[in-house]
Amino acid sequence: MNKKAEELGLKNTHFVTPHGLDQEEHYTTAYELALITDYALNNKKFSQIVNTKQTTIHINGYSKEIANTNELLGNLNGVDGVKTGFTNNAGRCLVTSTTRNGHKIICVVLGADTKKIRTTDSVKLIEYAFSNYEYINIKEKINEQFEKWEKENLKNIEVIKGKSETTQIKLDNLQFDEVPINKNKIKDIKVEIICKNALQAPLQENDIIGEIRVMQKEEILTTVNILLKEKVERKNVINYIHQFITNYSNYLEQAIQAK
Repeated sequence: MNKKAEELGLKNTHFVTPHGLDQEEHYTTAYELALITDYALNNKKFSQIVNTKQTTIHINGYSKEIANTNELLGNLNGVDGVKTGFTNNAGRCLVTSTTRNGHKIICVVLGADTKKIRTTDSVKLIEYAFSNYEYINIKEKINEQFEKWEKENLKNIEVIKGKSETTQIKLDNLQFDEVPINKNKIKDIKVEIICKNALQAPLQENDIIGEIRVMQKEEILTTVNILLKEKVERKNVINYIHQFITNYSNYLEQAIQAK
């Protein structure tokens, strides 16, 4: 479990027991619980289980009805999981997954004194998120600004000591095509492009030469790297001789024409 937490980049999560009961070195955070949940929901079987309100199981030939303890499942629009929890130190906890109009949010409430409080707080957070945030197609904004920037600036990128004096560029894959933005702050979104204007050969395909930042005022919402489309080899002695001959021939031709 700790190995998986490390793979997921969780800095404030550590497991000691498999059952989750209180231990000093057994801890996590609301944010990292949301990351764990997001990862787990990619598993279809897990997603199906946490979205099941009630089912029948069979033990030693006897059937038994079991019910999900998630009080929001089946009672709040779009809720499709995930898990309730309680220990003396953690209090009443609830991790909720809600999907509406193709968009999913994960809500984590920890440390509530009662089930009623954790339910009320969860509903408030979920409704606030869906009411106040709107998904913006950030991929379209990035591509539009990048194409415009490329037309104006690609010719100014110098390849020093390269067999080719020019190069072609492209964008790396975006982590997200859409990002949720507070409706009142959509007007603050801007795209910032930072790119080197002098490159030293040799260069390799997919070398990072710049970055595009999607900003909301001073906050960076997401970034994407600017990459080279193809490698550029460094000039060798033969290339320099050929360049000298070409330049000298052009000089003589211009001199003759001038006479």
